[in-house]
Amino acid sequence: MSRDAQGGGVLLAGGTVIDILGERRVDVRISGGAIAEVGERLDAADDEVIDVSTMVIAPGFVDLHTHLREPGMTEAETIETGSRAAALGGYTAVVAMPNTDPTQDCVSVVDFVRAEGRRAGLCDVHPSASITVGRAGERLVPFAELAAAGVRIFTDDGSGVQDDGLMRRALEYAGELGLTLAQHCEVSSLTAGAVMHEGECCSHLGLPGWPALAEELMVHRDIELVRLTGSPVHLLHLSTARSVELVRAAKADGLPVTAEATPHHISLTDERLRGFDPLFKVNPPLRTIRDVEEVRRGLIDGTIDAIATDHAPHPGHAKERPLDSAPPGMLGLETAFGVARAHLDLPLRDLIALLSWRPAAIAGLGHLHGRPVEVGEPANLTVLDPSVEWTVDPDALASRSSNTPYRDVPLVGRPRHTFLHGDAVVRDGVATR
Repeated sequence: MSRDAQGGGVLLAGGTVIDILGERRVDVRISGGAIAEVGERLDAADDEVIDVSTMVIAPGFVDLHTHLREPGMTEAETIETGSRAAALGGYTAVVAMPNTDPTQDCVSVVDFVRAEGRRAGLCDVHPSASITVGRAGERLVPFAELAAAGVRIFTDDGSGVQDDGLMRRALEYAGELGLTLAQHCEVSSLTAGAVMHEGECCSHLGLPGWPALAEELMVHRDIELVRLTGSPVHLLHLSTARSVELVRAAKADGLPVTAEATPHHISLTDERLRGFDPLFKVNPPLRTIRDVEEVRRGLIDGTIDAIATDHAPHPGHAKERPLDSAPPGMLGLETAFGVARAHLDLPLRDLIALLSWRPAAIAGLGHLHGRPVEVGEPANLTVLDPSVEWTVDPDALASRSSNTPYRDVPLVGRPRHTFLHGDAVVRDGVATR
């Protein structure tokens, strides 16, 4: 039972608030699902008091790119376990990717995902829908019908839309309806059989390579289609230096292009595959140190708008297959803040922006999430210990899977409390349900 249901609120005492308005040291009172009072040395009244004097109070994080696997692949993850991982990672909202079984390409499946998210009650789950039926790249989904059901982001994530004309039509429909298409940038004819980034390490190991060009060609194509149609596009998990350059130029031209990068693409390189460990196999693949540095620079200078986890759980037996047959993907929700804090030379406010209000705006969730910490605003908050150092124990993570590449890796910063609509879903680093 929430504190509000028992008749009292919660007072976050002595913390440093960091939000879109700036930074200040104040107390924050939560009551009735909203922020009831903000000020110095507030009277506790009958509230529960949580001392956060060494911590940061921030708007909850929003993940643009979460694989919850349900329906259909519940051995790897469920909406409940994935939502718990999200809450522990400081997230109050996630966008659920559509590559489920069945695909999120119709209202009934979208409604199921949303309903399961509400039942779990650990974070707001906002289903995306695929661009094409079954993510097969042949026929467009019923955009208007899905938009009426509340879907704002459409993506064939896991596959790029290969047909240029089909992608143009999709952008035209999306533009008319005020929707955003999110593209997985991969020209599949260049990646057939690929295991890792095509480069020196790949050649040394004798493994089939995944050229950077496979991503960059589709980034370029979609930017030009945006120029033609005027419709927005969001580019998923950018991984190459040239992709960042292309987006930077598109933004300089004033085009409605946004982009995201993952924690693993700013912290890991293709050299990690030298041990043939499938934990480091991901799509798009880990790239070179130059690519990593340019993706970091893109986040720092604002070319890349958001950090998104691409949380992709897989059961242990799948990740224990040989490298060429193991599925790509890594866990990300519980470690995103710690990885980004350790690997990005950014002021804390700028880092929180990349995780909170900037992705909230892209997802169309800015009315509920990433909001200023002000009276009357929804109490969707995370309380961060920004300096704590910790290491990852895969077996202690909330996900049903354990395929994290950060086992025993030192990370910096960790969420301690998470509030969803005023309810404490995480207290002292432990999920309450």
